[in-house]
Amino acid sequence: MSNTAPAKQVRKPKKLPFVIMCILSAIVAVLNVLLCVLVPKYYTTINSFLYKGPDADKVAAFRQASADMTQKVESEGIVMLENKNQTLPLASGSKINLFGYGSRDTVYGGSGSGSGDSSNNITLEQGLTNAGFSVNPELVSFYNDHFVERTGVGFTGNNFDINEPAVNEYSDEMIANAKAYSDVAVFVVSRLGGEGADLPMDMDPNATTHIVSSGKDIEQVVKGGDAGKHYLELQSVEQQVLDMLKENFGTVVVLVNSTNAMELGFLEDEGVDAALWIGCLGSTGANAVGEVLSGAVNPSGRTTDTFAYAVESAPSYYSIGAYNYTNCEWVNTSPIGGGAAPDFYHYVDYIEGIYVGYRYYETAAEDGFIDYDATVQYPFGYGLSYTDFEERISDFSFDGNNVTMTVNVKNNGSVAGKDVVEVYYSAPYTEGGIEKSSVVLGAFGKTGMIEPGQNESVTLTFTAEDMASYDYTGVKAKGGAYVLEAGEYTISLRSDSHTVIDSRTLTIDKDRIYNDSNDGARSTDDVAATNQFDYASFGECTSYVSRADWEGTFPKERAAASREAGAAALDAINNKSNGLVDTAEDIAVVNHDLKIEDMKGLAYDDPKWNDFLEQIPVSEMVNLVSNGGWATQEVPSVGKLGYTEVDGPNGINNIMAGSTGNQFCAQSVLACSWNTELAYDMGETFAQEAVAIKIAALYAPAMNIHRSPFSGRNYEYYSEDGLHSGKMAAAETQGIQSQGVTTYCKHFAVNDQESNRDSGGLLTWVNEQAMREIYIKPFEIAVKEGGTRGIMSSFNRIGEICAAENADLLTTVLRNEWGFRGTVITDCILQLSYINIDRAIAAGNDLILSLMNMQAPSEAVTNSPAGHQVLRTATHNILYTSANSIGQEVSAIPVPYWLYITVAVVDAGLIALCVFYFVRRRKNVKRWKEQNSVQA
Repeated sequence: MSNTAPAKQVRKPKKLPFVIMCILSAIVAVLNVLLCVLVPKYYTTINSFLYKGPDADKVAAFRQASADMTQKVESEGIVMLENKNQTLPLASGSKINLFGYGSRDTVYGGSGSGSGDSSNNITLEQGLTNAGFSVNPELVSFYNDHFVERTGVGFTGNNFDINEPAVNEYSDEMIANAKAYSDVAVFVVSRLGGEGADLPMDMDPNATTHIVSSGKDIEQVVKGGDAGKHYLELQSVEQQVLDMLKENFGTVVVLVNSTNAMELGFLEDEGVDAALWIGCLGSTGANAVGEVLSGAVNPSGRTTDTFAYAVESAPSYYSIGAYNYTNCEWVNTSPIGGGAAPDFYHYVDYIEGIYVGYRYYETAAEDGFIDYDATVQYPFGYGLSYTDFEERISDFSFDGNNVTMTVNVKNNGSVAGKDVVEVYYSAPYTEGGIEKSSVVLGAFGKTGMIEPGQNESVTLTFTAEDMASYDYTGVKAKGGAYVLEAGEYTISLRSDSHTVIDSRTLTIDKDRIYNDSNDGARSTDDVAATNQFDYASFGECTSYVSRADWEGTFPKERAAASREAGAAALDAINNKSNGLVDTAEDIAVVNHDLKIEDMKGLAYDDPKWNDFLEQIPVSEMVNLVSNGGWATQEVPSVGKLGYTEVDGPNGINNIMAGSTGNQFCAQSVLACSWNTELAYDMGETFAQEAVAIKIAALYAPAMNIHRSPFSGRNYEYYSEDGLHSGKMAAAETQGIQSQGVTTYCKHFAVNDQESNRDSGGLLTWVNEQAMREIYIKPFEIAVKEGGTRGIMSSFNRIGEICAAENADLLTTVLRNEWGFRGTVITDCILQLSYINIDRAIAAGNDLILSLMNMQAPSEAVTNSPAGHQVLRTATHNILYTSANSIGQEVSAIPVPYWLYITVAVVDAGLIALCVFYFVRRRKNVKRWKEQNSVQA
């Protein structure tokens, strides 16, 4: 009998594991392709996701400088709205009861691209404590216990809940303890704004608010508000808390923590003793609030919006928000943002024309259409101080072109402070003629610190042509032109847009018409301005508010929410043309041994650029133009390195890598300083931090207009006035670009609401006079005075034509009239499909804010002489900007070694697994065959 065990039966190897291992082998091959081909090609884009900047200690000094600057800006931007019986400043070392949910859920900035990390910001409690006050700890704990994390909706994270604890949650014992602690109550009212949604016009807690962003309709139920009230009113729960404070405390101070102009009539109530507008605080602004309350800082801010008792008094109220076309749908086919249900195309009518903000209120009051005092609470340019300034005109001259006013400012009070000097002009108006505001800001300046009893002179200058109005209807100039009409002009020194201190007059003896047929172009224009936007002016909105007929043109109710699109709009929406102008002349590609460094400082039209551009092949131009998402790509043929660009209206916000820098207070707070020197300094400091983090360009500053207080993004825009916005933007731009960092001033143009801005491209109907005098005026000044080398086009349409595809806007006006030299980039179209890339490049939109060729030009551009020509022009614009930036010095670091190592390790593991499997399988197959052969 044999003791030999039977041989172990070998199973026949199955096919499924074999197929799986083949798939894994294919994955290995793909990973190697990605590693060897795509990673080197897109390393700049990859770094946008991976590189968060140097170690914290390497940028600590720059970040601290930015934090210090934030406090400085807030110190000059705070506006004292009320100070009854000189309630403020509060006595040094006082005890304070800090009330209001906003004392805990303080608004430091807005949401979206201008957002930042506020987790380590100075809180209001800390700011008051740092200023020497003691803050009631029981109330601090109470609000901490009631804190509710805001659950953001969509990418932008907007949330408009009112989370103020109800009055009955403040126990009698807690109020008694608070009264024993101090007779001073500081009440904080906060309002949040941000990208992607305008503020709710009805706070009905039983209704659904729709936020439409990137073609997606997101529903949100707003909590804590009142049906029939809008977000910019005090809600019942807040009013009840304020009433409780007025009843129980001898001194009540209100802090308005909102950059959107609220209805603030309650500040005039008996029992409210003082109020400060503090805007969005940024990282350290709370320290400034404490210093203003203590008197260590004398408030010197001025409003940049008109605060009306009722927002319904403004004509723009009746046409802002969501309006649908019922006869055309937009379907987003973007590979990333697609898949949403079809949406309507949308529109908005700028029915108010030029009568925006103070231009409406001052003019309507002068004409007797409104009672100013009953309508306006705080005028544009208003603000109080702890001291008394006396302003007087010490000199005035007009040489036929230049208007010069010297103002002597004397401090007649007892404490040092700064004052704002505001000069306005009033032009002659003929009923039925060119529309004119009764008063327009002409110039402004800010003093240095003036000690009690001391004087300072401020000299302000502007030109006669600056007072010209744009005649788009052909009253004086067929085809449109800037016109300075003959007559008497009043130049007034005012403490705000309404309050006249003194004035002088000058006379223009004849009409000056700035066109080629009469007086030639304005001195600041390369060519004379003529009508470029008749399709927007005379398109679907043909009736604008006019001072010739206030009663007949002022809207009586909000416009209907829908209508049918006209033929021109439908044609534009369905337009499939590529926008190219046929040419037989193709580009040449020749090596001239030039590098990007050779082009620095050369004029845009220097002949050397022709040789330089001839070196760049089409493939590199396509990669450069179509991959402009948060980076400018490398161009190997001319040695141009890739570098990173980030969002930055209120601080560095690298949304791709998830990293942020210092959070500056909102640009609207900077605007309220009325200090262009401070704007320059802030820009310089901001850019130094950017350079330290290896950032070469910022999508900033943002300079759309506060057309309505409901606009969600007002926090990152300056003002309701085009000149004021432009002067502040030009100064900030100069400061940023002084460090070699490029500014992309945004959003060009008339992108003044968030509702449906990117849902097929909001069709914006606006007349050209309003565009030129208000909405594109900030960009004009940023180009001509600020020297910006970057512009970001907007999501919306001008009339029916997408801003990003609008040659009238991006070439005729921006480049030909204003002389802009540099790069135009789209807004982020990564998730959008309605912008035609071919037409955009042909129109003068050079850089596409997308990633990895997801939104690239078609073969009509890449394979035609005409397409090659527009690619070369776009490349010229981009590389002119690059050559005059710090891009080469802060170029993106090589792809991190850990990425290669990770891919290599995964590769090696998969290869080892595959090898092990195939070797083992081969042995098993062999053994199975041998076993079956023996058995046979």
